[in-house]
Amino acid sequence: MSFSATFSSPCNVYSQTRTGFCYFLASRPSMAATSIPSVKTSLAASKSAFMRNDLTLQSSSSRGVFSKSQISGVTARAASEKSIYDFTVKDIDGKDVSLNNFKGKVLLIVNVASRCGFATGNYTELSHLYEKYKTQGFEILAFPCNQFGGQEPGSNPEIKQFACSRFKAEFPIFDKVDVNGPNTAPFYQFLKSSAGGFLGGFIKWNFEKFLLDKNGNVIERYPPTTSPLQIEKDIQRLVAA
Repeated sequence: MSFSATFSSPCNVYSQTRTGFCYFLASRPSMAATSIPSVKTSLAASKSAFMRNDLTLQSSSSRGVFSKSQISGVTARAASEKSIYDFTVKDIDGKDVSLNNFKGKVLLIVNVASRCGFATGNYTELSHLYEKYKTQGFEILAFPCNQFGGQEPGSNPEIKQFACSRFKAEFPIFDKVDVNGPNTAPFYQFLKSSAGGFLGGFIKWNFEKFLLDKNGNVIERYPPTTSPLQIEKDIQRLVAA
Protein backbone atom coordinates (compact mmCIF):
# COMPACT_ATOMS: atom_id res chain seq x y z
CA MET A 1 0.00 0.00 0.00
CA SER A 2 1.20 3.54 -0.60
CA PHE A 3 0.05 6.92 0.59
CA SER A 4 -0.45 9.81 -1.76
CA ALA A 5 0.65 11.97 1.16
CA THR A 6 4.27 12.23 2.24
CA PHE A 7 5.15 11.55 5.87
CA SER A 8 8.45 11.67 7.67
CA SER A 9 9.95 8.56 9.17
CA PRO A 10 12.03 8.85 12.37
CA CYS A 11 15.20 9.51 10.37
CA ASN A 12 14.32 9.88 6.70
CA VAL A 13 11.61 11.38 4.55
CA TYR A 14 8.79 8.89 4.16
CA SER A 15 8.81 7.52 0.62
CA GLN A 16 5.67 6.78 -1.33
CA THR A 17 7.09 3.33 -1.97
CA ARG A 18 7.23 2.61 1.78
CA THR A 19 4.19 1.28 3.57
CA GLY A 20 4.58 2.19 7.21
CA PHE A 21 5.23 4.82 9.83
CA CYS A 22 8.33 3.49 11.60
CA TYR A 23 11.21 2.94 9.19
CA PHE A 24 14.94 2.99 9.76
CA LEU A 25 14.41 3.39 13.50
CA ALA A 26 17.24 1.01 14.23
CA SER A 27 19.67 3.20 12.30
CA ARG A 28 18.93 6.21 14.44
CA PRO A 29 20.91 6.74 17.67
CA SER A 30 18.76 5.83 20.64
CA MET A 31 17.13 8.69 22.46
CA ALA A 32 17.80 8.93 26.17
CA ALA A 33 15.40 6.83 28.17
CA THR A 34 14.17 9.89 29.97
CA SER A 35 13.01 11.43 26.71
CA ILE A 36 10.51 8.67 25.98
CA PRO A 37 7.22 9.13 27.85
CA SER A 38 6.60 6.19 30.14
CA VAL A 39 3.18 4.77 30.76
CA LYS A 40 3.01 5.68 34.45
CA THR A 41 -0.76 5.82 34.63
CA SER A 42 -2.28 2.39 35.25
CA LEU A 43 -5.31 1.11 33.42
CA ALA A 44 -7.21 1.18 36.68
CA ALA A 45 -6.28 4.80 37.23
CA SER A 46 -7.40 5.72 33.71
CA LYS A 47 -10.73 3.99 34.24
CA SER A 48 -11.13 5.79 37.54
CA ALA A 49 -10.44 9.15 35.95
CA PHE A 50 -12.73 8.27 33.07
CA MET A 51 -15.55 7.49 35.50
CA ARG A 52 -14.97 10.72 37.40
CA ASN A 53 -15.84 12.46 34.16
CA ASP A 54 -19.37 11.09 34.58
CA LEU A 55 -19.29 8.33 31.97
CA THR A 56 -20.17 4.78 33.01
CA LEU A 57 -17.72 2.22 31.69
CA GLN A 58 -19.11 -0.04 29.00
CA SER A 59 -19.02 -3.83 29.12
CA SER A 60 -16.85 -5.77 26.69
CA SER A 61 -19.89 -6.51 24.57
CA SER A 62 -20.89 -2.88 23.98
CA ARG A 63 -19.81 -1.12 20.81
CA GLY A 64 -20.47 2.30 19.38
CA VAL A 65 -22.63 3.60 22.18
CA PHE A 66 -22.01 7.19 21.19
CA SER A 67 -23.93 7.01 17.94
CA LYS A 68 -27.29 5.81 16.72
CA SER A 69 -26.02 5.49 13.18
CA GLN A 70 -25.87 2.08 11.52
CA ILE A 71 -23.31 0.51 9.22
CA SER A 72 -25.73 0.98 6.32
CA GLY A 73 -24.55 4.58 6.12
CA VAL A 74 -24.90 8.07 7.49
CA THR A 75 -24.81 11.48 5.86
CA ALA A 76 -22.47 13.87 7.66
CA ARG A 77 -24.50 16.47 9.51
CA ALA A 78 -22.04 19.36 9.63
CA ALA A 79 -23.91 22.63 9.22
CA SER A 80 -21.37 23.85 6.72
CA GLU A 81 -21.95 20.76 4.56
CA LYS A 82 -18.21 20.25 4.51
CA SER A 83 -16.59 16.91 3.87
CA ILE A 84 -13.78 15.42 5.95
CA TYR A 85 -11.74 15.65 2.76
CA ASP A 86 -11.91 19.46 2.83
CA PHE A 87 -9.57 19.67 5.83
CA THR A 88 -5.80 19.92 5.95
CA VAL A 89 -3.87 18.78 9.02
CA LYS A 90 -0.20 18.64 10.01
CA ASP A 91 1.70 15.40 10.32
CA ILE A 92 3.94 14.56 13.27
CA ASP A 93 6.79 16.44 11.54
CA GLY A 94 4.74 19.60 10.99
CA LYS A 95 4.06 19.11 7.29
CA ASP A 96 0.65 19.87 5.80
CA VAL A 97 -1.39 16.83 4.79
CA SER A 98 -4.73 17.08 3.02
CA LEU A 99 -7.25 14.54 4.26
CA ASN A 100 -8.34 14.31 0.65
CA ASN A 101 -5.32 12.02 0.28
CA PHE A 102 -7.33 9.37 2.13
CA LYS A 103 -10.43 9.64 -0.05
CA GLY A 104 -11.92 6.26 -0.92
CA LYS A 105 -10.55 4.58 2.19
CA VAL A 106 -12.20 3.41 5.39
CA LEU A 107 -10.84 5.60 8.19
CA LEU A 108 -10.53 5.09 11.92
CA ILE A 109 -9.65 8.40 13.60
CA VAL A 110 -8.37 8.21 17.17
CA ASN A 111 -7.12 10.73 19.74
CA VAL A 112 -4.13 9.07 21.40
CA ALA A 113 -2.06 9.66 24.55
CA SER A 114 1.21 7.89 25.38
CA ARG A 115 0.84 7.92 29.16
CA CYS A 116 -2.80 6.88 29.30
CA GLY A 117 -3.61 3.55 30.92
CA PHE A 118 -5.50 2.66 27.73
CA ALA A 119 -2.41 3.22 25.55
CA THR A 120 -0.90 -0.27 25.58
CA GLY A 121 -4.11 -2.11 24.71
CA ASN A 122 -5.20 0.40 22.09
CA TYR A 123 -1.84 0.81 20.33
CA THR A 124 -1.35 -2.97 20.26
CA GLU A 125 -4.81 -3.66 18.82
CA LEU A 126 -4.69 -0.71 16.41
CA SER A 127 -1.39 -2.03 15.03
CA HIS A 128 -2.95 -5.48 14.63
CA LEU A 129 -5.95 -4.11 12.73
CA TYR A 130 -3.78 -1.93 10.54
CA GLU A 131 -1.53 -4.80 9.57
CA LYS A 132 -4.56 -6.95 8.77
CA TYR A 133 -6.61 -4.49 6.72
CA LYS A 134 -4.19 -1.87 5.33
CA THR A 135 -4.09 -3.60 1.94
CA GLN A 136 -7.91 -3.56 1.81
CA GLY A 137 -8.30 0.22 1.87
CA PHE A 138 -8.21 0.80 5.62
CA GLU A 139 -6.34 3.63 7.33
CA ILE A 140 -5.87 4.63 10.96
CA LEU A 141 -5.22 8.31 11.64
CA ALA A 142 -3.87 8.94 15.14
CA PHE A 143 -3.95 12.42 16.66
CA PRO A 144 -2.07 12.97 19.94
CA CYS A 145 -3.95 15.09 22.48
CA ASN A 146 -2.86 16.34 25.93
CA GLN A 147 -6.27 17.51 27.16
CA PHE A 148 -7.12 14.49 29.33
CA GLY A 149 -5.08 14.18 32.49
CA GLY A 150 -2.06 15.73 30.77
CA GLN A 151 -1.23 12.27 29.46
CA GLU A 152 0.44 13.33 26.19
CA PRO A 153 2.94 15.94 27.44
CA GLY A 154 5.84 15.00 25.19
CA SER A 155 7.11 16.70 22.07
CA ASN A 156 6.22 15.37 18.63
CA PRO A 157 9.59 13.58 18.29
CA GLU A 158 9.06 11.94 21.68
CA ILE A 159 5.54 10.84 20.74
CA LYS A 160 6.80 9.38 17.47
CA GLN A 161 9.68 7.60 19.20
CA PHE A 162 7.26 6.14 21.76
CA ALA A 163 4.85 4.80 19.14
CA CYS A 164 7.63 3.38 16.98
CA SER A 165 9.84 1.81 19.62
CA ARG A 166 7.17 0.40 21.90
CA PHE A 167 4.41 -0.58 19.47
CA LYS A 168 6.01 -0.51 15.98
CA ALA A 169 3.12 1.64 14.82
CA GLU A 170 3.00 1.88 11.02
CA PHE A 171 -0.16 3.96 10.70
CA PRO A 172 0.14 7.76 10.31
CA ILE A 173 0.49 9.79 13.50
CA PHE A 174 -0.15 13.51 13.25
CA ASP A 175 0.57 16.73 15.08
CA LYS A 176 -0.79 17.18 18.61
CA VAL A 177 -4.27 18.75 18.58
CA ASP A 178 -7.04 19.96 20.87
CA VAL A 179 -10.29 18.01 20.52
CA ASN A 180 -12.37 20.13 22.92
CA GLY A 181 -12.58 23.79 23.81
CA PRO A 182 -11.95 27.03 21.91
CA ASN A 183 -8.89 25.67 20.10
CA THR A 184 -10.53 22.49 18.85
CA ALA A 185 -9.04 21.37 15.54
CA PRO A 186 -11.58 22.20 12.80
CA PHE A 187 -11.76 18.64 11.50
CA TYR A 188 -12.52 17.39 15.02
CA GLN A 189 -15.32 19.92 15.27
CA PHE A 190 -16.62 18.43 12.04
CA LEU A 191 -16.39 14.87 13.38
CA LYS A 192 -18.25 15.78 16.58
CA SER A 193 -20.99 17.61 14.71
CA SER A 194 -21.38 14.62 12.39
CA ALA A 195 -21.80 12.08 15.20
CA GLY A 196 -22.72 13.87 18.38
CA GLY A 197 -23.87 10.92 20.46
CA PHE A 198 -25.09 11.40 24.00
CA LEU A 199 -22.01 13.50 24.83
CA GLY A 200 -22.84 15.97 22.10
CA GLY A 201 -19.88 18.14 21.19
CA PHE A 202 -17.42 16.73 23.71
CA ILE A 203 -14.71 14.12 23.44
CA LYS A 204 -14.73 12.41 26.83
CA TRP A 205 -11.23 10.89 27.14
CA ASN A 206 -8.22 9.50 25.30
CA PHE A 207 -8.75 6.89 22.57
CA GLU A 208 -12.26 7.84 21.48
CA LYS A 209 -12.77 6.58 17.96
CA PHE A 210 -14.61 7.69 14.81
CA LEU A 211 -15.19 5.21 11.98
CA LEU A 212 -15.73 6.67 8.50
CA ASP A 213 -16.76 4.87 5.33
CA LYS A 214 -15.11 5.17 1.92
CA ASN A 215 -17.20 8.26 1.14
CA GLY A 216 -16.10 10.13 4.25
CA ASN A 217 -19.36 9.64 6.17
CA VAL A 218 -19.06 9.19 9.93
CA ILE A 219 -20.60 5.77 10.47
CA GLU A 220 -19.94 5.25 14.16
CA ARG A 221 -18.46 6.87 17.24
CA TYR A 222 -16.98 4.65 19.94
CA PRO A 223 -16.13 5.47 23.56
CA PRO A 224 -12.58 5.11 24.88
CA THR A 225 -13.53 1.87 26.65
CA THR A 226 -14.39 0.19 23.35
CA SER A 227 -11.25 -1.62 22.28
CA PRO A 228 -10.19 -1.60 18.61
CA LEU A 229 -10.76 -5.35 18.25
CA GLN A 230 -14.37 -4.93 19.39
CA ILE A 231 -15.09 -2.91 16.26
CA GLU A 232 -13.32 -5.22 13.82
CA LYS A 233 -16.60 -6.52 12.38
CA ASP A 234 -17.67 -2.98 11.57
CA ILE A 235 -14.37 -2.42 9.77
CA GLN A 236 -14.80 -5.66 7.84
CA ARG A 237 -18.25 -4.59 6.60
CA LEU A 238 -16.97 -1.25 5.40
CA VAL A 239 -13.84 -2.47 3.60
CA ALA A 240 -15.96 -5.10 1.85
CA ALA A 241 -18.61 -2.57 0.74
